[in-house]
Amino acid sequence: MAKIIFILFSLLFSTEILAQASASATVTSRATIIEPIRIDKTVDLDFGNVVSSYTPGSVILSPEGNRVAQGVQISSSFPGTVNPAEAVVTHGNNSYAISLPESFTLYNSENPDHQLIINDFTVLPEEGLVSDVIKIGARLNLEANQASGFYTNSTGFNVTVSYN
Repeated sequence: MAKIIFILFSLLFSTEILAQASASATVTSRATIIEPIRIDKTVDLDFGNVVSSYTPGSVILSPEGNRVAQGVQISSSFPGTVNPAEAVVTHGNNSYAISLPESFTLYNSENPDHQLIINDFTVLPEEGLVSDVIKIGARLNLEANQASGFYTNSTGFNVTVSYN
């Protein structure tokens, strides 16, 4: 019995028993929900009328809408419809990145074996507060003696925007 009293007595006066074994704090939490980024196309990319040549060539359409012909001809009197692509990016006040394909193929509507390749995309953002207008230009590549006709690709190419 004396042993039990000694053990109980030593437990009552032990510093280890009286030491704090845990602690707690109250943590608050928060979240800010931002609007999802959005892109809405307003104008399609259109290189206008181009005259084929005996040699390969290209037409560069700038985001500002200027065309420069290299190895082919473009007519200022009969240009056709010439437009850089245009889209509105709604992004709140957040920064974002724009992704474009490396290239895109157009097919002759009469003969899909005849193709044109678009590449070297360029983008010009016209910045606003919560939305920007982006304009997209590119290079249209023609082969020597490119077959005449209307070239298109109804699937279109993707312009992807994402928050940084």
